[in-house]
Amino acid sequence: MADAGERARQREFGANRYTDDETAEVSGGANEAGYTAEELAAARADWSDFNLQRPGPPREADSRPRQVPDRGFGPESYSSEPADQDAQQTHAAGAGATAPIPTPSLEERAWHRNIRELEHRLLGAERSLTYRQMAQRMGVSTRSARKLWRALGFPNLDEDVKAFTEADADALAQMVKLVRQGLLNEETAISLTRSIGQMTDRMVVWQIEALVEDKIANQEFSDAEARSHVFDTLPELIDPLHQLLGYAWRRQLSAALQRLTVRVESGLASLDRGRESSDVDPSRDDAPLPLARAVGFADLVSYTSLSRQMSERTLAHMVQRFESKCAELISIGGGRLVKTVGDEVLFNAETPEAGAEIALALSESIAGDDVLPEARVSVVWGRVLSRMGDIYGPTVNLAARLTSLADPGTILVDSSTAEALEVSQDYLLVPQPPRIVRGFGEVSPSLLLRARAGGIALDNA
Repeated sequence: MADAGERARQREFGANRYTDDETAEVSGGANEAGYTAEELAAARADWSDFNLQRPGPPREADSRPRQVPDRGFGPESYSSEPADQDAQQTHAAGAGATAPIPTPSLEERAWHRNIRELEHRLLGAERSLTYRQMAQRMGVSTRSARKLWRALGFPNLDEDVKAFTEADADALAQMVKLVRQGLLNEETAISLTRSIGQMTDRMVVWQIEALVEDKIANQEFSDAEARSHVFDTLPELIDPLHQLLGYAWRRQLSAALQRLTVRVESGLASLDRGRESSDVDPSRDDAPLPLARAVGFADLVSYTSLSRQMSERTLAHMVQRFESKCAELISIGGGRLVKTVGDEVLFNAETPEAGAEIALALSESIAGDDVLPEARVSVVWGRVLSRMGDIYGPTVNLAARLTSLADPGTILVDSSTAEALEVSQDYLLVPQPPRIVRGFGEVSPSLLLRARAGGIALDNA
């Protein structure tokens, strides 16, 4: 039986059962067209992931003790034990009844067949395995197989649904192999799998939306027409994008090795030199954190009110312009775009000077852009914790607070960052009145200005 923690996780992620809303998309009436059995089977198959049976009535849990305990990714983890009790429980919704499907037109059926052909090309094989069969090929329990599948970002499915391919089993088995070789523990394997799932999920959504926007802007399609035409374009893009993805991952990993290992000691030494003064923000206790980084935010002013007045295309254009401009300037400055949240970007850099240059470039470039409103910007030099592609710690929190205090078109830094930058003749630091900052008490910010011409610029600026 699954432990309490696993049951809680299943509840949190919605477990593996359909609600009426979830089946509504595939229900739409009886077989009005009088399909033959073969045609009906083909039409059901066209629905891909929706080709699932509604759950039958609850089955009685097997009260016999399990012969082999669930050992996670261990070498004896696969056994013939019954499926997890949580996974066995279903709600009564018509014993074994298949959800009715709508009657598709000939055009819709051709569309579905094309979708399946593209899916077959992407997955490399037909979906022929159930959870238990996939787990057996991986040599783990169904519970462990589900944990890895969920970590990739996919929902649970019913036990008897043939939703997986041999390629699914082979790919997930690689993480199991790393655990059994002692290179990873199970928690780390799950975390690495989740990193891939979350990043690729965002990546493919971004790519599809970029292609849709291209069709709308350059070929004057409606949104619905653009999405249909994107499907026609995708087959030619799969291999080039796949090749670029593999190359970019290796390149990014190489860059990360430099950021996270080679330059760590020099960054911490630079941080210590920048905190020699005894009056530098004593409220910011970040000494236990391992990495020295300049952390910055850029926040568009009045974004919420402006977005309410814009059409869909105008808003999309503004958001894309803001994010692309920020991403380019941060990259040119040697920093890293950590994440974007609507009207705000979070970035970091390895030195206070690099952080200052990026902050100045963002403020100047956004101020000179006719499409974008002004931005509030901050940058703080301090220690951070890097986990799951994000950064954490008091330095990040203080940078966020300073951003909200900054006037439109200005950049604020804290006193320790100002002290670190004052040794350079490139910057002018203008002390501001002390402010009470939530969680930090009294903070003495400074206005960051450029003392001489130059700095980061876009090639097309």
